[in-house]
Order: sequence, then C-alpha cells, then structure tokens
Amino acid sequence: MMKRLIVPILILVALAGLAIWGALQKNRPQQVVPIVCNNPVAGCNFFHDGKPAQIRFSVVPEIMKPFQLTLIHPDMKKVSVSFQMVGMDMGFNRYDLKRGPDGNWTARITLPVCTASRSDWITELHIDEKFYSLSFTTR
Repeated sequence: MMKRLIVPILILVALAGLAIWGALQKNRPQQVVPIVCNNPVAGCNFFHDGKPAQIRFSVVPEIMKPFQLTLIHPDMKKVSVSFQMVGMDMGFNRYDLKRGPDGNWTARITLPVCTASRSDWITELHIDEKFYSLSFTTR
C-alpha cells in the first residue's frame, strides 16, 4: 500500500515546489525605472545604459485589438514586455520582441480583457537585465 503512494506523493511535492518557485520568480523585488510619457503613440523617450531609447505604440491600445509595440535602441540583446494593472493580476501575457531588419525591436500585442472595466495599464518592459515601467490608458 505504501509503495503505491510514494510516486503520487513525490509528484505532488514536485508540483508544489514548482508552484512556489514560480510565485517567487514573479514577485521577486526588482528596481524598476519609470518611463514618464503622456502619449505612447507619439513615442516615449528614456535612457537605457546611458543611451537614448524610445518605446512607441502603433495606435492607442484597445482591449482584445492587436497593436504593434516598437522599441528603438542601438544596443539590446533581449527584450520582452508584459502588461498589468495596479493591484490586479492580469495573468501571464509576456511578449518577446524581435529585432527587425531596421534594427528596431517589435511585437504584436493584444491586451487581455479586464473584468473590472478598468482602462489603466502598466507596461512592464524588460531590456536585458533592466526593468522599466510605462503607465497608459486604453480606449
């Protein structure tokens, strides 16, 4: 009887460990640099590693309608972006940006539905090992 329970117990312990590790990774403290900008469609300028950078949306974002996000900077190796709301978990929605032939990094983004009908969003931008945030509103 005990031998039949060992494998399921080990699987449950492994799954619990994975869940705890994932929660710790998502909630780890990081220094986040805010990007102050009133109009992401016109472009938001900031500095990354001492060099000018710009993040730009192709249109004013709307829920469940795709838009293109572009990031311009000469020296980046890995870029990803996710979207959250203050005090509300919006689930896993990370997008990896790809470098285009023009050297700019882009991704096609679709914001998830907010059941609370809120329109205040935070872009969480991850460039190499640095973190930035940009607040914006949807239509």
